Amino acid sequence: SRTGRTILLLLVAWAYLCSHGNGLRSLRRITAGRQGGTGLTGQDANGVPLKRSKRGWMWNQFFLLEEYTGLDHQYVGKLHSDGDRSDGSIRYVLSGDGAGTLFVIDENSGDIHATKRLDREEKAYYTLRAKAVNRITNTSLEGESEFIIKIHDINDNEPKFTKDPYFAHVPEMSPLGTVVMQVTATDADDPTYGNSAKVVYSILLGQPYFSVEPNTGVIRTALPNMDRETKENYVVVIQAKDMAGQMGGLSGTTTVSITLSDVNDNPPRFPKSEFTHTRALPESTEPGWTVAVLRATDADIGRNAEMSYRITSSDSPTMFDISTNRSTQEGVVTLRKPLDFEKKRTHTLRIQVENSNPDAGFLHYVATTDEATVKLIVEDVDEPPAFDRLSYVMEVKEDADAGTIIGSVSAADPDSSRSPVRYSIDRRTDMDRVFNVHPGNGSVFMLRTLDREENPWHNISVIATEFNNPRLMSRAPVYIRILDVNDNAPTFATYYETFVCENAKANQRIQTVSATDADEPVGGHRFFFSLAHEASGKANFTIRDNKDNTAGILTRRNSYNRLQKSTYLVPVVISDGDFPMQSSTNTLTVRVCTCDREGNMQLCNQEALVLTAGLSTGALMAIIICVIILLMIVVLFAALRRQQRKKEPLIISKEDVRDNVVSYNDEGGGEEDTQAFDIGTLRNPEATEESKQRRDIKPETLHPPVRRTMFLPPAHRDNADVRDFINQRLQDNDQDPTAPPYDSLATYAYEGSGSVAESLSSLGSITTEGEQDYNYLSEWGPRFKKLSDMYGGEDSDSCRDS
Repeated sequence: SRTGRTILLLLVAWAYLCSHGNGLRSLRRITAGRQGGTGLTGQDANGVPLKRSKRGWMWNQFFLLEEYTGLDHQYVGKLHSDGDRSDGSIRYVLSGDGAGTLFVIDENSGDIHATKRLDREEKAYYTLRAKAVNRITNTSLEGESEFIIKIHDINDNEPKFTKDPYFAHVPEMSPLGTVVMQVTATDADDPTYGNSAKVVYSILLGQPYFSVEPNTGVIRTALPNMDRETKENYVVVIQAKDMAGQMGGLSGTTTVSITLSDVNDNPPRFPKSEFTHTRALPESTEPGWTVAVLRATDADIGRNAEMSYRITSSDSPTMFDISTNRSTQEGVVTLRKPLDFEKKRTHTLRIQVENSNPDAGFLHYVATTDEATVKLIVEDVDEPPAFDRLSYVMEVKEDADAGTIIGSVSAADPDSSRSPVRYSIDRRTDMDRVFNVHPGNGSVFMLRTLDREENPWHNISVIATEFNNPRLMSRAPVYIRILDVNDNAPTFATYYETFVCENAKANQRIQTVSATDADEPVGGHRFFFSLAHEASGKANFTIRDNKDNTAGILTRRNSYNRLQKSTYLVPVVISDGDFPMQSSTNTLTVRVCTCDREGNMQLCNQEALVLTAGLSTGALMAIIICVIILLMIVVLFAALRRQQRKKEPLIISKEDVRDNVVSYNDEGGGEEDTQAFDIGTLRNPEATEESKQRRDIKPETLHPPVRRTMFLPPAHRDNADVRDFINQRLQDNDQDPTAPPYDSLATYAYEGSGSVAESLSSLGSITTEGEQDYNYLSEWGPRFKKLSDMYGGEDSDSCRDS
């Protein structure tokens, strides 16, 4: 192929050179207008005629071969102007695509060369412009013209596939010629020039299974009914060759991986036609347990391999069941009923397996089912005794004596050994030990008498165990019903107590009574009412049986006196109609009350009033207790409110503060305007009031505070020592029962009465300033010199002025 490619390049170069001379000559021709002169086309604004000259050259297309491999620059062509006298006065200039880099021009001769190797697939043509200018004046001799350099294509690109590798799927068992997929290859060469880009497909690997169409690249099956189970994956190599597949063309290949997809063309198959479980099934196996697992195989995969199992025949119908495990596709045989070794020791099943999703296209020639036989062997197990019934129901009359047999149970060993059975009572069901069972024959009898009214049913369990193996046991429930006998006398349905008016008439009904009986006769109750025999002759009331298990109490005379007798006790005999007949005497209490003409009660004792209202003694007591509790709550609430009122807070206003700070927020009475104490008392201790109370707290006692009068010696009464006064006031405050339980600030503004200077305050001054003598201040020493100068000097000046 390399030699063919070299020959092809030489042929193309020869054809180009043959046509190159004519091209150059055509580029050099001069127009006729240029040789024949000019033509007038008009005038300008000044009236000077305008001349239009024809072009002196004309450019055509140049052709250049791609992928040039020569050592010298490839010659493109030559530019020449008719005005060129070959004296070097003309310079050729080239511009446009690649000018100066890819293409260069000899400015003297006009020869154009390509400096590099060009690729048509990279750029198919180049557009350039050329002009001839005067070398001295640099003026254009010819107008700028445009020309094109086209790159001639050569077959230098092989076909390339769009993918590598390809992946495809085709169903197995497909008919001949089934389309698998289409492959595509592209060639970068010029499709309009020769056959360099014309691709032809062929198969290099994959025959005889697949084929490819040469012009389209469509891959088809070449063999019918290819089986996936025989071979699933195929590798096909496809070749694409240009030059229409001729010798010397370039080629490319790709790989196609083809997989046969599965169809349901295979039935499930058992590995063998008969299964015998070597491990026997214990007859103690519980229903619902798995007794066998079968697995069939299917050559298909996925959804086509899903299968279903069913039992087609069995020598023990309804004894077993089969289901399909969808995750493992196994047939699971489960037990539906208990096994019995003594009755049947082997079980045979016929199992069928079939496709769950059969393909209709293969049903006519492919079987979809398979069958196998399964044999199960039962193993003997030592079983506990079995009762002949699941439960027993027995009956006994409540008057039966202890030891009476009320029934029997029966159990037997189901094993072939037929071990004897022993019976006993499960004492957890008979905690009071009312019944017992004979250990040998299973007879159930009573240990003590029964009472139907106490418990009409008894539920016990009887245990049966084997003598040879006491650990094997079974239980049977026994339900014992106690039959009723007439052993209870009827009584009043409730306690009856009523009243009769003093002005009652004879045969007037005052009360209707009914009866109750703990017995339950088969035909229902029938009660009979009558007065007691001992009271029938002198009775003040009569009784009338209503024939509906009730009776009416009637008055026997026209009037009753409440003052003579306020209460009557009427004995009523109630009998039942069963055998043996039972009866009882019940007492009806009748109270005599005063009534109006209409029979409404007006005056009666308290009990009668309560009874009339329909209240029983228990209800009355409950009401009384509730009233007492409410009264106690009210009294307790009132006491708490009273105590809270006594304990008022010590400070009841913003002026009454505990530190005795007095707020002067008005023009009141000054120092005497206080609630704590009287400051005037400190100024005059002799004027203390004995009965004056403290005003800063509320006294809690009726006893007045004890205050002691300070007795001073006569010589010192007028000039009492302030220390004694303070101590006396402190003692009075400590012993004061109305003093608050917290520290209180007391102010004692007393200066004493023994001072030689007496009071210096102007509050105590009575005379005018002119009547005062301040000369004694000069005798008090240097500390009072300032005062002596202030007051003594002013006095002297006033005297001198006078």
